Amino acid sequence: MHRMRAVQPEREHFDNMSGHTYQLVRDIVIDDSYDVFVAGGGPAGTAAAISAARLGAKVLLAEATGCLGGMGTSALVTTFGPMGDGERTLVGGFARELVETMHQRGFLGPGVTPDFWHSHYNRWIPFHPEGLKRVLDEKSVEAGVDVRFFTRVIDAEVEGRKIIGAVTSSVDGYRFIKAKAFVDATGDAALAALCGAECKVAGIDWPDTAPSTLCSLYGGINWNDPAYGNDYSGIDEVKKRTRSELLHQAIDDGHFSQADRFMPGMNKLGDTIANVNAGHVFGLNGLDSKSLSNGMMEGRRTAVEYTEFFRKYVPGCENIEHVATAPVMGVRDTRRIVGEFLLTIEDYTARRQFPDQICVYNRPPDNHPTNTSVEEYERFKRDFDGDLKLARGSSVGIPYSILVPRGWENLWAAGRCHSSGHQVHGSIRAQSAAYMMGQAAGTAAKQHIDTGQPGCDLDTERLVAALRAAGCYLPQETLSKTMTR
Repeated sequence: MHRMRAVQPEREHFDNMSGHTYQLVRDIVIDDSYDVFVAGGGPAGTAAAISAARLGAKVLLAEATGCLGGMGTSALVTTFGPMGDGERTLVGGFARELVETMHQRGFLGPGVTPDFWHSHYNRWIPFHPEGLKRVLDEKSVEAGVDVRFFTRVIDAEVEGRKIIGAVTSSVDGYRFIKAKAFVDATGDAALAALCGAECKVAGIDWPDTAPSTLCSLYGGINWNDPAYGNDYSGIDEVKKRTRSELLHQAIDDGHFSQADRFMPGMNKLGDTIANVNAGHVFGLNGLDSKSLSNGMMEGRRTAVEYTEFFRKYVPGCENIEHVATAPVMGVRDTRRIVGEFLLTIEDYTARRQFPDQICVYNRPPDNHPTNTSVEEYERFKRDFDGDLKLARGSSVGIPYSILVPRGWENLWAAGRCHSSGHQVHGSIRAQSAAYMMGQAAGTAAKQHIDTGQPGCDLDTERLVAALRAAGCYLPQETLSKTMTR
């Protein structure tokens, strides 16, 4: 590693109004000590980094916030998506290890048992965000991952379809990270876009942008209220009543400033505390800082309305206190790569399995209403509760090829920026699926380093064997050395 003087591209039109010409000159540290560079420390990025490091790679993980976990921690989306199909556990590998560790440490919601992931059907698993932060810290350190918080990727050097290095920005300044393999787990496909990989953008390449939500933490809830009963079934009943009856009554009463008919709900985290996922910010552009800024302000205003809603309408919430909104907006969709394969809703409803699948999953397409109309709300209910819901005992395979930007040699994209169609994306963007995709990307990156095989032409039979050895559930009987295209 050494320091060099580097000149960034001249910005001759930086200030057209004054006519001044600027040239940006900075010291850039060149670091060539890493095998794998992972951009983004959410579920996919953390799993990718830890998995690659456990296989012997030297890994740098750059995360823009001050903790790992992404939506589960910084955005307070404090539930893991379903892990089973009603008959068996589908989610294995690092994701299952993580949930089991959280359970052993007492970091899952009160009353959560292993049945939640062994056999429950479409059961979300609540967890403590602070607990998740600490467990991910510990597992990253144990694996030898070099974590850099408050660090963003801002540029990249590319030769053909191969990344030579990525430029990061932090309080230390600019750093040029040379590596052999790169994983984009930014959620926004930021690294892939910087490299010139082909991408699709929400609201441009498909008509509607999924709404965002600013989640909150609440205290002062009386979970001993008779309405909740003695177990999670009582909580589920109140949640259903809140969504299907009490919320709509409040809308009819004129309580809310917008008639947002769907609320994901409240999840019990402790004796008197809960996470609340409620209040859509419609039309937010997660790739635009002004839109994000306005959305954060709107989300904080909306949280006040929901506090009063719970206090007035929901049992056990008469003394509810709003503790905090999340520091990061819960953005559901922005930019996705164009991969070697596009997973579609037709693949999902057919329960298609693939020789190169790196995980299997069962979760209803959770494509929230994109506006406040009754028609959109009814469309969402049909998709989520009926028409597109997979039956018990079934699943869809997630093929390796949706993680590889088309034609790229040493770049993978995992998490919500993978290659899928709009409807199926609403199913597999969940945290539990993102952890599995991340583990596959990190494992593939190490295989690329060991064998020289490009990511776009990887021996997927070998990859599946490595994932199975790491505890991933991959039931396909037929394997293939080539990926699905």
